[in-house]
Amino acid sequence: MADDSTQAAPSFPFGSTPADHPAGSAEPGFAPLRTERLTIRPLHAGDAAALHRLVNDWEVAKTLARVPFPYPRDLADEWIASTRERLQARRAWDLAIVGEEAGQEMLVGVIGIERHGERDAEIGYWVGRRFWGHGVATEAARRMASWALANLEIDRLTAGVLLDNPRSAAVLRRIGFRETGTGEREFPARHATLPVLLFEARREDLPAAAAEAEPPPAVANGKPVLLVSACALVDADLRVLLARRPEGKPLAGLWEFPGGKVHQGESPEAALIRELHEELGIDVAESCLAPFAFASHGYERFHLLMPLYLCRRWEGRPTPREGQALAWVRPERLGDYAMPPADKPLVALLRDFL
Repeated sequence: MADDSTQAAPSFPFGSTPADHPAGSAEPGFAPLRTERLTIRPLHAGDAAALHRLVNDWEVAKTLARVPFPYPRDLADEWIASTRERLQARRAWDLAIVGEEAGQEMLVGVIGIERHGERDAEIGYWVGRRFWGHGVATEAARRMASWALANLEIDRLTAGVLLDNPRSAAVLRRIGFRETGTGEREFPARHATLPVLLFEARREDLPAAAAEAEPPPAVANGKPVLLVSACALVDADLRVLLARRPEGKPLAGLWEFPGGKVHQGESPEAALIRELHEELGIDVAESCLAPFAFASHGYERFHLLMPLYLCRRWEGRPTPREGQALAWVRPERLGDYAMPPADKPLVALLRDFL
């Protein structure tokens, strides 16, 4: 993993905004990710020369596991070709970090996510030396980590950084990663196995986890109480609708019963009717909401109280209006979906009832 240190200033205009569409063919099934200054997209054959030029640099290669030095030119072609298969198999997402200069796309570095185990993945990145000192690694790593935890079926991201690479460790801490210990990794460029700092991040560690709306003034055990209404929509086949929290929201990537925060002056039923219309585009009458159960769960910053209603009748077709994924799930399969801690106790009750 390369650092984000200050070296020679680049001509790359980091105040500019990347083009709306990257050069080269887009990878099927993966939409490029945008940040304020960058685009993160699949690598293609046309990137090989620029990739070789950036990574065949001792100051970059010495910090990377599994990268030799000197870095052969044909290895860039071979590795880029291999990334397509890994991407299509959803084993790894090795992506180009690109910006724009004089209206032309410019390769800045590479960032990747690789699965390790059933619910874990590792993040790694490097940035060309001429782009150090401009926050590129932080910007790309923050976006990639947020995307991964929101869109992949994982609960944890890990990373490893050489002990003599403090700037890269600072990048990880800056975006919410926590140090968990030390380990060892092989660094082919140095022909040695060297000690590394180990890091991890879960959904609650990312900055978005602190973005909850201001809670009401009620207090339980010293924590503000947040009142949220939720609904189990049940169709004619006895399937239950789950919604996946989209990127940018707290606990992004977890599945939940649709609903939302009860605003001041609202009843739980009125809040739920409003939320179902805003999130799913459906209209529900209060008479069709049947109180079923409730959850009470203490999070770090607040205590959640969540009544769950059942609803079998509504007008309209549930449609994701906030970028969330939707899934109609058989009751016996509800436990297969990763859910927030507050929702989990409700699953067994709902499964037994239906």
